[in-house]
Amino acid sequence: MWRALYTAVLYAALPLVLLKLWWRGRREPGYRRHVAERFGEYKFVPPQREVLWVHAVSVGEARASAPLVSALREEFAGHDVLLTCSTAAGRDAAKRIYGDSVLTAWLPYDYPGSVRRFLEHFRPRLGLLMETEIWPNLLAACRAYAVPVVLANARMSETSATGYARWSGLVQPAFAGLSAVCAQSEADAGRLAALGATNVSICGNLKFDVAPDPAKEAEGRAWRAALGRPVLLLASTREGEEEILLDALAGNALEALVVIVPRHPQRFDAVAALAAKAGSVLGRRSRGDMPRQEDRIYLGDTMGEMAFYYAAADVAVMGGSFMPLGGQNLIEACAAGTAVVVGPSMFNFFDATRLALEAGAALQAGNAADAMRAALALLREPARRAQMGEAGKKLCAQHRGATERHLAVCRTLLDAGERAWQTKK
Repeated sequence: MWRALYTAVLYAALPLVLLKLWWRGRREPGYRRHVAERFGEYKFVPPQREVLWVHAVSVGEARASAPLVSALREEFAGHDVLLTCSTAAGRDAAKRIYGDSVLTAWLPYDYPGSVRRFLEHFRPRLGLLMETEIWPNLLAACRAYAVPVVLANARMSETSATGYARWSGLVQPAFAGLSAVCAQSEADAGRLAALGATNVSICGNLKFDVAPDPAKEAEGRAWRAALGRPVLLLASTREGEEEILLDALAGNALEALVVIVPRHPQRFDAVAALAAKAGSVLGRRSRGDMPRQEDRIYLGDTMGEMAFYYAAADVAVMGGSFMPLGGQNLIEACAAGTAVVVGPSMFNFFDATRLALEAGAALQAGNAADAMRAALALLREPARRAQMGEAGKKLCAQHRGATERHLAVCRTLLDAGERAWQTKK
């Protein structure tokens, strides 16, 4: 009954869904491409080989899935890997990361007919949904088509768990329908089990297994050396954060160059206008500008280059953590050996933040002003920055191995499916 009501609401909202898709396409044209795929209609020929399907909703999940996708392609070389996304930025990131080595498509909206057509077109042997992607009709269809589904790199904050629990009649069967859950931490595992998930194991965080691009790291270090002054990075900032962070710097005699890298590409020009309004003439990475000595702000307006920016930075202040948004991935900065400062809102990376704080690789501030004070203090303390950087690298090394644990779960499910198929023969 709950799923039928949910489906009725989805159909009633269809005009708004299409309007939102068109509206977002004004700034990100990718949303207006391949629209039929959103409803399970795919123009390309179905894969001739068996398919392993990974769903990475957006950029962060696409990056986090990289070690797992690589391992799946190596271990199951006779299969095609399908990577589905939901956002234009995520699909663009997938093409940058994987090129033509994997199939890419939109995951359809959660309408019964759309998900049925998706499964009939690709006929995946196994599905992996990254982090917290729970779609009741999709999971019900996977059960009907005997497609085992893993919730990979799974996380569940207290806030999200409380929200899901309010709709237990709808989400409990969906969680129970998962074939396996690979949780990031013990706390995540407990919350997911309480919501109805079974076969839950603690596999760690795949983001610790993501290796920074060595060429981009080398380029970042060379850029920093040519610059000849400290670099303060405002990484993956969200709307409203640039202004409060720059305001917190006002009045400081700042020798460092402030590099701002907005989280979403559609905001690049708006952030440039904000800096210009504050009286700063700024260079832009996309133009290949090299900052002049008098420049105070530099705009990192490129995608897929966080390894460059972290390697170029002396201190990284994590965006998404100064609004109630749950933060951004600080593991990338730790892996690069960059000292990290985070704001109060890091619930999407709670366990990684806790580990980084305990290891001495990061500092947490209660607001933007305190974060800027902490960052400026670190710029004046090279020995402490070096100590934090080494702690970050050591932390990442200690927590690698999630890919192999995920792969073991996949092997078990695929072997079970093969045995069931042989029995039917």
